[in-house]
Formats: sequence, C-alpha cells, structure tokens
Amino acid sequence: MSTLTTDHLLALEHRGWDALCSSTGGSFYGELMTPEAVMILVNGMVLDRATVARSLDESPPWSSYSLTGARVVPTGERSAALVYTATASRQGDETPFVALMASHYCVVDGETRLALYQQTTVTH
Repeated sequence: MSTLTTDHLLALEHRGWDALCSSTGGSFYGELMTPEAVMILVNGMVLDRATVARSLDESPPWSSYSLTGARVVPTGERSAALVYTATASRQGDETPFVALMASHYCVVDGETRLALYQQTTVTH
C-alpha cells in the first residue's frame, strides 16, 4: 500500500517526536492510535490509547531527538512496521535516551494509524 512507505511512516514518527518535544504527545497519539493500540515502553509499562492520551501531555518534553536507520518491514497488505533507532535528550539529562523503536501501522478507513509501538533500550 502506497501510504506505508518509509518516507510516509518516518514523517509520522517525526510528527510524533515533535509533539513529544512540545508536550502535545497525548493529543497527537490519542488521534493516531487505533482504539486497541498499545505502547510498550522500556520500563516495562504497557499503555493503552486512553492512558497515552492522558499521560503524554504531562510528560517532560524532549529537547532534541534524532531518528536513524529507519526501515519498513511489511506485515500485510494494509500494514507495516517502521523500525529505527531514536536518540533523544531532555534538558538537564547528562546521558541521552537511546532505544530501538518499532511502530506498527495499519490502514483503517484510508488513514494510517498506529496499532503497536515498542521501545527496546540500547544497553550494549
């Protein structure tokens, strides 16, 4: 499906990270996520869409981020995962947050929606 390209999915990820930098992540992801979607974070938390929408706007904003090594993994006719490495920093943090990300998207009623997001910390 043409909307599930690396460019399109990476643009969505950048919009999400930009929202996290401006403390509007809850609003952004609340709209982007499917009703059943979850986010699996490096700390072991599994957040459903409602929890994401409530909590991300209250999270400390990221001050900078970079996304590298992005690639699309097709998972079906109307779905694909975007896998990449994110490096992000918050003001006052000495060490940046570095993690592998997997965002699984699907097309619902012609719109690209986030169905599953998972972070894996880079420790080695």
